[in-house]
Amino acid sequence: MDKNRQQAKAKQPAGNRLKQLRPLLGQPKLRRGGDRAASLSRVKPTATTTVRAHTFQAAAVASSDAVVPQTMNPADAASLEISSRWSWLGQWYVWGSLAVVGCSGAAVVAASSLLGVPALPNCPAIFWPLAPASLRFECARLAASKRTAKDLLEAIKLVDSLPESHALRQEADRLIEQWSTQVLNQTEEIFHEGKIKEAIAAARQIPPQTSAYELVEERVKEWETIWAKAEAIQKKAEEELRQRQYRRAFEQAVRLLNVENKYWQTTRYDTLIKTIDLARIDGNKLYEAERLADEGGSERLLKALKIAQGISAKSFVYEAAQKKVIPEIGRKMLTHAQTLINQRDVQGALNLLSQVPNVGQLKAEAQDLSILANAQYQAWQGNVADLEGAIAEAQQIQSNRPLAKQAQQWIARWRQEIETIGRLQQAKNIAQSGNTQDLAAAITQASMISHTSPRREEVERQIQDWRNQLQTIEDRPILNQADQYAVAGDPVALQAAITQAQQVRQGRALYGEAQEKIRQWRWQIQAIQNQPYLEQARQYASMGDLPTAIQWAAQIPRGEAYYQEAQADLKNWRQAIQQQAILAQSQTNLAEANQVARLGTVDALTAAIAKADQVAPSSPLRGEADDAIDRWSWQLLQLAVDRAEANDIRTAIAIAQKIPSGAAATTQAQQQIKEWQQLISPPAAPAAPF
Repeated sequence: MDKNRQQAKAKQPAGNRLKQLRPLLGQPKLRRGGDRAASLSRVKPTATTTVRAHTFQAAAVASSDAVVPQTMNPADAASLEISSRWSWLGQWYVWGSLAVVGCSGAAVVAASSLLGVPALPNCPAIFWPLAPASLRFECARLAASKRTAKDLLEAIKLVDSLPESHALRQEADRLIEQWSTQVLNQTEEIFHEGKIKEAIAAARQIPPQTSAYELVEERVKEWETIWAKAEAIQKKAEEELRQRQYRRAFEQAVRLLNVENKYWQTTRYDTLIKTIDLARIDGNKLYEAERLADEGGSERLLKALKIAQGISAKSFVYEAAQKKVIPEIGRKMLTHAQTLINQRDVQGALNLLSQVPNVGQLKAEAQDLSILANAQYQAWQGNVADLEGAIAEAQQIQSNRPLAKQAQQWIARWRQEIETIGRLQQAKNIAQSGNTQDLAAAITQASMISHTSPRREEVERQIQDWRNQLQTIEDRPILNQADQYAVAGDPVALQAAITQAQQVRQGRALYGEAQEKIRQWRWQIQAIQNQPYLEQARQYASMGDLPTAIQWAAQIPRGEAYYQEAQADLKNWRQAIQQQAILAQSQTNLAEANQVARLGTVDALTAAIAKADQVAPSSPLRGEADDAIDRWSWQLLQLAVDRAEANDIRTAIAIAQKIPSGAAATTQAQQQIKEWQQLISPPAAPAAPF
């Protein structure tokens, strides 16, 4: 297009150009991607797009005075008129093409001209620099009929190469305008198919002189905005998956349903949901691995490691497995291996260390810890040779190794142990004679060993052993003298023995033995003092004087000899006194009851029953009292019957009601009361019928 045409096009108001374009594009802007695609797909081609594919052949054979059919569309008629005017030029191009253009194009033209057959040109084989405009139009329409963005752009390219002065330039511009609109519609569909780059590339190939071109950048910006929003949602969902936040990842996936693009609403949404499901399955595996690792133990740690290492590299939790879970499991394996070493289970520790994952420095630490485990195993033997062997083993760990510091600490410890063994052996050599002077010297020698020595407990035990020997030598004569005092066995001699033994101070080797002797001698003194009280008490008890017996036994002090025996006797005697009192009271009650019952009256029998019932249940006289109550109950019942026979039923009932529950006559008395009550209160007669 020349500059004048471009300037004229540019001066045309944008509103006019948009008015020309809207009948082809439909609504200028759509709110949803799906609606936009649907709207664009509903754009109907104008009448000018229905020009038949064989206009070129018709123009080539038509005469200059061809008559336009009355029923033809005006636009088609104009096209046909243009073709007719230039029919001679078309014929010239046909025959010229036979000589210049490739044989395929010439054959098509020749066939159309000579035979009148509407054969389709072989457009890909045509040499376009020398091809006639009519052939360009024919191939352009063939390409445009495929209605793809690529073919429409190819059609536009074919006809847009005509110069401004060409007679078919106006028709070319009309078709370019029409096809550009179709290209824009097709790019919208391409965008909804998920091919944004292809859609943008195709849209930006729309010729700038077209009305559709004015919407390209706006449409591209909108596509890029929608696409960026969708990609941001996708990225956020993937981040949540890496953090094993599946619910939040699903919430992000749901947001894709509101993205204005069919591809993201369907294909990418479905893919993301499946990805979340797979990530959740792998995530559950990781949680199981973490649970097993937290429970601890070699077997569970190894099982946890196997699960975590089984997570695929394609999984979104792979990073969490590799960077978090597996290193944590490996660290716990090292910790548990150290625990096994401390428990002297070296083989178990070595088996676990051999399977520590090669992550970070874990494998190197495991190798160093294995060396230290073997070194410690040697050191446990305890002698100097084994400690030296342990040092040599640990010295394999170089200064640049992870556990170099720990190895040096163990080496220093074992060297100190070797030194301790040597100095302790010197002290043992001194103490071999067993005399007090050498024992004291040995204690002094051993006390010089550092309190930080790994074998300090062993040293302390040895020192205490020598002290016990020394104190025993010093205190044994004291206890021997005490034993001699106690031989006489009288309180004075026993007290002298106690005083002698108390010279052994607390904390000394023989202190416990001295205290036991003192306890025995004190008991002997108490026995001598307390035995007469118990014997005197028992003598009074045998004579039946329990109160006096209690007075004597109660004089024995708490916690002294014979105190427990005295307390047992006191309990028995007090119970006996209580039983005697109960028995005496029962006898009195029963005697008084028998005395009253001899009167034989209702009141006397009732009073006798009440008195006899006061006999305690634990009294040996309770059975006798119950027999008397039964006997007197029957007498009361007989008195009641006598009153009933004398027609004094109310008095009979009153007497019978005095019989106590549980007595032998109770059941019979209740039956009689019921019968007598019916006599004085007969049931009402039934009412007479009306």
